[in-house]
Amino acid sequence: MSQLEMVALDNLLPSTPPYRRVQAYLPDATKTLSEVRQLKGAEGAGIERLFRCLLLQFMEDLSDRELERYLEENLAAKWFCGFTVSAPTPAYSLFTRVRTCLGTTRLSQLFTTMREQLKAAGLMSEVFTFVDATHLIAKATLREERDKARQQKIEQLTNEVRPKVATDKQARIGCKGPKHYWSGYKEHVSVDRQSGLINKVATPPANLPDAQGLRHVCPTQGAIYSGIKAIVWLPLVGQRPSGPVILPRSTATKYEDQKLGSRPLA
Repeated sequence: MSQLEMVALDNLLPSTPPYRRVQAYLPDATKTLSEVRQLKGAEGAGIERLFRCLLLQFMEDLSDRELERYLEENLAAKWFCGFTVSAPTPAYSLFTRVRTCLGTTRLSQLFTTMREQLKAAGLMSEVFTFVDATHLIAKATLREERDKARQQKIEQLTNEVRPKVATDKQARIGCKGPKHYWSGYKEHVSVDRQSGLINKVATPPANLPDAQGLRHVCPTQGAIYSGIKAIVWLPLVGQRPSGPVILPRSTATKYEDQKLGSRPLA
């Protein structure tokens, strides 16, 4: 015997999943996305739903193919992106076109709006911030670039001559230590230690020193943790120096304990 029951997708989800918390602070993307043209093959999805798909992809660290399957099988993902249980979800080939169509400027505007809403709600404080950098290898065709350089009688493929022969003209050759070289970019990230949320992201060329890249993600206040040391802005603890000083992590942690106390992460 078969039974038919009408159930709302919202009722199938737990009352406090992570997606519900993010949903509460999602920016209103209507104005930002109003000028984005409708993509061919995405008539049933809508550009705002597709933007949420990209946000979900970032949160879960999924490839385009993994995101397609995740949307097909996960009810919470369907709910977060605005799809019904039986609605078809986008194919993986659509996500690349969506990213290109939205562009980095619009995505940056939406990210900034969401960050300001989280700060206004007290979920991000910039009291203690962790910063770090890693390398991003560009999908560059180095052999083809080398061959082009030889045809132009260029002896060495350096950062000065790469824009003349490279497909990605913004990528540069970076180095960490005496042996680790790569072609591409650096990814600088600052994370709010109270909530664990990403505060700022910057991707300068790989040859930019870390100290200069830090300026793009540096918070406007509080203490900055990086590696085994913490750069503490002393106005946080009642003093007014002309700039930051560096303290061992064990010392800086005392200030963190005094400021945040035993509060759980938001």
